[in-house]
Amino acid sequence: MTSTKLSDLLAEEKIRFSADRLGWREAVTQVAAPLLEAGDITPDYVAAMIESIEAGGTYIDLGFGIALAHARPERGAVRTAISMLRLEEPAPLLDQPEHAVDLYFCFAAVDAHAHTLAMASLARMLSDTETREALRAARSAADVTKLISEFEETR
Repeated sequence: MTSTKLSDLLAEEKIRFSADRLGWREAVTQVAAPLLEAGDITPDYVAAMIESIEAGGTYIDLGFGIALAHARPERGAVRTAISMLRLEEPAPLLDQPEHAVDLYFCFAAVDAHAHTLAMASLARMLSDTETREALRAARSAADVTKLISEFEETR
């Protein structure tokens, strides 16, 4: 069975940072890139996420400048996986300032069980104000993975 621990799902190679000014489409493409490179998702999955947002998908805005890009499993999820992209400047969803996002996550799940467990773990971490701000302040993938491991150890 695939692990649903964030420390297993969100490995260093799936965490990226960008100082470039990006539009939301570019941000979604970049956050998905590590999953695509690892074979966790197919190109169709990336297209499906963008199509969903274009169709009014600001529902991926979790608040606090965080978005969780995802699509239906049948659109190209190969393995349950998560990636993260931290932007220096927000890339607002649908170019709407009220949906300014500087912390993008890409989530792929192959089934409802994996989806529920992994989402619950991510939600616990992101709902903790101190951890959320530490995530935003991290300057390297190693900082992020250390933070996640420490969070899991205390929960």
